[in-house]
Amino acid sequence: MQMQTLRLAWTPRSGRHLMPPPKSAVAVSLPPLKARKTHSMPPEKLEIFKSLEGWTSQRVLPLLKPVEQSWQPQNFIPDSSLSFEEFSDEVKALRDRTKELPDEYFLVLVGDMVTEEALPTYQTILNSLDGVKDEYGASPSPWAVWTRAWSAEENRHGDLLRTYLYLSGRVDMNMIEKTIHYLIAAGMDPGFENNPYLGFVYTSFQERATFVSHGNTARLAKEGGDPVLASICGTIAADEKRHEKAYSRIVEKLLEVDPTGAMVAIGDMMEKKITMPAHLMYDGEDPRLFEHYSAVAQRMGVYTANDYADILEFLIGRWRLEKLEGLTAEGKRAQDFVCGLAPRIRKLQERADERARKMKPHGVKFSWIFNKELLL
Repeated sequence: MQMQTLRLAWTPRSGRHLMPPPKSAVAVSLPPLKARKTHSMPPEKLEIFKSLEGWTSQRVLPLLKPVEQSWQPQNFIPDSSLSFEEFSDEVKALRDRTKELPDEYFLVLVGDMVTEEALPTYQTILNSLDGVKDEYGASPSPWAVWTRAWSAEENRHGDLLRTYLYLSGRVDMNMIEKTIHYLIAAGMDPGFENNPYLGFVYTSFQERATFVSHGNTARLAKEGGDPVLASICGTIAADEKRHEKAYSRIVEKLLEVDPTGAMVAIGDMMEKKITMPAHLMYDGEDPRLFEHYSAVAQRMGVYTANDYADILEFLIGRWRLEKLEGLTAEGKRAQDFVCGLAPRIRKLQERADERARKMKPHGVKFSWIFNKELLL
């Protein structure tokens, strides 16, 4: 997939909008440190989040599922408590189901799993947001309760996919484990500025993106003859959709109590672009791993540039941004920028796709699938 840097600034400051999936910034060494804006939310707005604690308890926490009513990875994988013969039969059945799935599918599924496994980074970042952080690790604040419980629910996703991939025998677990190690050590740079307005805009978009991605891997698994894997991916997608509902509900509330502040935050995040969580992935061999993985995901229809535009349009409708009133001049500029962005993304992507079609396909070897070569 041809990558494009789009200059779509809506404020006086210069900004870049990199068409998703973005290029990886990873090299053998960590990327150079750049100046970062931090703690950008005005102190007086801390009171907004304090005042919303009761609302959060009533409208956000109920979207969590009690542990005793939640699925667990063991519900989907061979039962290790069975006799050796029975367990071996279940593993053989799993391998028989996956044997018709192409290497491209496993490559994309590994990328999704690696992204899920970097959960420690995501919880750390959420706990850096002013006004909603977990101050001492077990805070009873509803914001802190949400972050811990959200993390607990998300933790199952990587565990389940990792175990299934391990049992399938189709992937190189050593290289995958190295990738996870590198990724968690590298961290993530989403541009939140310790600002919960920006953080909740990002998570609304990103949860929707993972819902789309896991939903598409579910569809492909079903078409490829593995109904169990289809159920796994579909179950994870359902979690992501429920989490998206929570985060988008928070932004909707912020638009109600502080329309200009929330609208400017949406514009800011969309100007920066929504950087995918695993954009710093690296396996010790391919410094452009995320770019190459993303190109396969695009070709497989798992997550595409059109999905990015679709998600933006969905959230514009969900938050009724085109009808938002009472904005300052800065808020109105952000509104105009965001509401006009999706068609511009689609047009620029069409041009990029046309250029890509004229380029000769080239092969890339992926360590995750034993250095097999896939065409990009």
